[in-house]
Amino acid sequence: MDLDAFKQIEINIPGNPGVYRYYDKEGTLLYVGKAKNLKKRVSSYFQKTDHTARIKLMVKKIAKIEFTIVNNEADAFLLENTLIKKHQPRYNVNLKDGKTYPYIVVKNERFPRIFLTRQKRQDGATYLGPYTSVGKVKTVFDFIKSVFPIRTCNFHLSEQNIQAKKFKVCLEYHLGNCKGPCEGLMQEADYNENVQQIMHILKGNVGSVKVAFKKQMQQYVEQLQFEQAELMRKKLESVEAFQGRSTVVNTSISNVDVFGYTDAESFAVIGYMKIMQGMVTQATTLVLTRKLDETPEELLQIAVMELRLQFESDTPEIIVPFQIEWIDEKLVQTVPQAGDKKKLLELAFKNAMYVREEKEAGKQKREDRNQNTRVLEAIKADFKLTQLPYHIECFDNSNIQGTNPVASMVCFKNAKPSKKDYRHFNIKTVEGPNDFASMHEIVHRRYKRLIEEAIPLPQLIVIDGGKGQLGAAVDALKELGIYGQVAICSIAKRLEEIYFPEDPLPLYINKKSESLRVIQQLRDEAHRFAITFHRQKRSKSAIKSELDDIKGIGRATASNLLKAFKSVKNIRNASIEALSEVVGQAKAQIIIDHFHTTGESSKA
Repeated sequence: MDLDAFKQIEINIPGNPGVYRYYDKEGTLLYVGKAKNLKKRVSSYFQKTDHTARIKLMVKKIAKIEFTIVNNEADAFLLENTLIKKHQPRYNVNLKDGKTYPYIVVKNERFPRIFLTRQKRQDGATYLGPYTSVGKVKTVFDFIKSVFPIRTCNFHLSEQNIQAKKFKVCLEYHLGNCKGPCEGLMQEADYNENVQQIMHILKGNVGSVKVAFKKQMQQYVEQLQFEQAELMRKKLESVEAFQGRSTVVNTSISNVDVFGYTDAESFAVIGYMKIMQGMVTQATTLVLTRKLDETPEELLQIAVMELRLQFESDTPEIIVPFQIEWIDEKLVQTVPQAGDKKKLLELAFKNAMYVREEKEAGKQKREDRNQNTRVLEAIKADFKLTQLPYHIECFDNSNIQGTNPVASMVCFKNAKPSKKDYRHFNIKTVEGPNDFASMHEIVHRRYKRLIEEAIPLPQLIVIDGGKGQLGAAVDALKELGIYGQVAICSIAKRLEEIYFPEDPLPLYINKKSESLRVIQQLRDEAHRFAITFHRQKRSKSAIKSELDDIKGIGRATASNLLKAFKSVKNIRNASIEALSEVVGQAKAQIIIDHFHTTGESSKA
């Protein structure tokens, strides 16, 4: 809807508090908003020019505007919340209905039953909650039943039925979990007193329960009823232990809601805690996705309203990281800078941060997965494969100057290095610098072992080299009977040519292609891994030839010498005094004599 079209209907929009709704030309609800003044708020969408791109797009889609007048802004809050939950408009921050959270219900009846439920009915009963954690509320409920004997049956315990002896005590009575009100074994006043104590605990008012228990225990002591006094003492200890597990701050902090806030580019997380006498009685987090570039103040305002509605909170104070606009001037907003309230805010913030980090990590994993799948699709297309190459293995040889021939195999899974699957190979059957024979040996050994151990084969094998190395690897696969089951190719270093078996012409892939970059990374990683192993072998070989051949000098002594002098050259040039400090006089003399003898031989 453009400005001219809006001006034709603007005259009909009232200046009262209310809720407005935007629809597109198909009649789909786009957005629900609230306003102190409907006319001013709706007009701002069409008259301002500094809106974000998302708001401009939404305004362009608007074909119809509806509004509902209410008595005050508080009613507008409630109506907006209801409509968003019901219709989930595209451009509104999504709000989830919390009706699936469990409640503890105290029935309105003689000898009230107390149990868990997920359905809140208008039946005159008292509903406590909702509770965010089923496990936690069950723990609380189990604690209550262990301290206060309450009935679990659903008998209609009217006075007439009890007097008529219609009921008999059950196993719960014999276990001590119920005092038998069904047979008149427990007075209604005593049962109701237990119910009141339970409700105090569930509402976080543990202090009054402790006072009542201490008073009752003292009365038992004065009446010399020591068994009852001991029972009351154990109950008091149970309540104190329960309070100790739940207390997080000074118990003077009572009846407050705490809202920790953190956000990322596209969403915000609000950590919520309800505190009663220093105890966390409710705790949850709410994730809000930005739809129209809402500010932190707007998102926190939405969260405060939603969470207080969900948990039926009427606390007179909220603890927040920054001030928000609120319709109820009686509600105190505290932005603590230090002390126990600051600790509470930090705790709520930590919970929000944990959820945010998990959400961002999950998003990153999804993005990585999508990127990896795209790369694998590119490799499959460029290399004309029949399946996605989730598992790729690459081989390289290393035998500098013909010494210590070794090889390496590196493995990529989902286009990423899988270093736990890397392997080194000592060349065992090939004499001298023969790259083709060495490649044949390591490929044969690798896949012979996979076949014998029933380990899945890769989808693609890459050989570092040209047509000769590729041919040697193909021969190895043919000998094992798996040629044709696994795609194989080679990459030549000079022009990054890709060779395939039985294809005389190489494949040239676009240098900017993601698939070529992965194959190059594979080749470079295999080369690095092979060179590192070769250097280790040469180093060990050098140590063996220079030191291990000295009669009377073992490997441990040679190792100590290298640690002290860093190289064989330094050992050769060291004085007998310096050598004696490391290996003793006798071995030092052996080393001096050896190098003196070999030195004389080389001169001759």
